[in-house]
Amino acid sequence: MATIKDVAARAGVSLGTASRVLSGSSATSPESRARVQAAAAELAYVAHGPARSLRRSRTDVLGLLVSDIRNPFFSELAHAAERDALRAGYSVLLANANEDEAQADEYLGIFASQRIDGLLLSPQGPVTPRLSALVASGMPVVLLNRHADGLDAPLFETDNEQGVGLVLDWLQRHGHRDVAYVGGPASISTGAERLAAYVAGRAEHGITTSDAFVEAGDFLPDGAAAAMTRILDRGVRPTAVFGANGPTTLGAVRALHARLGREAASAIDVISFDDLDWFDFTTPRISAVRNDAASIGRLGVRGLIDLIDGRPVESQRVAMELVDRSAA
Repeated sequence: MATIKDVAARAGVSLGTASRVLSGSSATSPESRARVQAAAAELAYVAHGPARSLRRSRTDVLGLLVSDIRNPFFSELAHAAERDALRAGYSVLLANANEDEAQADEYLGIFASQRIDGLLLSPQGPVTPRLSALVASGMPVVLLNRHADGLDAPLFETDNEQGVGLVLDWLQRHGHRDVAYVGGPASISTGAERLAAYVAGRAEHGITTSDAFVEAGDFLPDGAAAAMTRILDRGVRPTAVFGANGPTTLGAVRALHARLGREAASAIDVISFDDLDWFDFTTPRISAVRNDAASIGRLGVRGLIDLIDGRPVESQRVAMELVDRSAA
């Protein structure tokens, strides 16, 4: 295996110059950087990560803990975050909480043991002792799309109130009064905020305020299907259904078809918070408010790197857009 001395010899530079180039220092000439990088590529040189991190007190590794990698929102967010991190010289350790607080806590312990430089986190609920200890240790943390009460960290998130407002406007334009809302857990900030925005705005938009039309799922398809079934079991018949995220919308549609049959289910308009590719191919096609997951991932990475480097970071909300497929 090639060493840094081999790289320096191949490039015709001093060991110090080779070390500065390979550690990412800008205190070298463009010519030296080109020669060292070419030599490293020819020799298939790989830096010894643990030794390097001990010298620099940095590992150049970020942790990314997402809520559910099966949810297209989080997979897109993770993809964008990883690409941006790599461009900035960081590797990413990706973990999936599976919408489970205990599993998320387990991964937080693993991240702490891996000596990551910072953490990108989509919380599953309140601050746990393990998360509190991680923050108390000085670990830079950035929150993605969800916040946790008591955790003071920059948050890059969807504008939930604006997104729900777009849905309410769409429902009103289409003359819907009897609307079923299938939400997420109140213990998760996005579940609580989307429900609050919907409840606050429904009367103004001519939508029934009967809570018989409202039920919480778990942000996963099976839980949403059960929630939609509970609404139908109350004897109400909505003319439209609003799903609080993509997997929730999928579960609600499954329940409509299972309980009412294809023809009756197809007569009910469906709109979703989150847009999924297959919404183009349903009958009727499903309208949605589109989350810019990629922007949230990129903003999170850049914010975390700023924190690591000691720069101030401000939270930011990312606007949503309506994808109206009702006329198609």
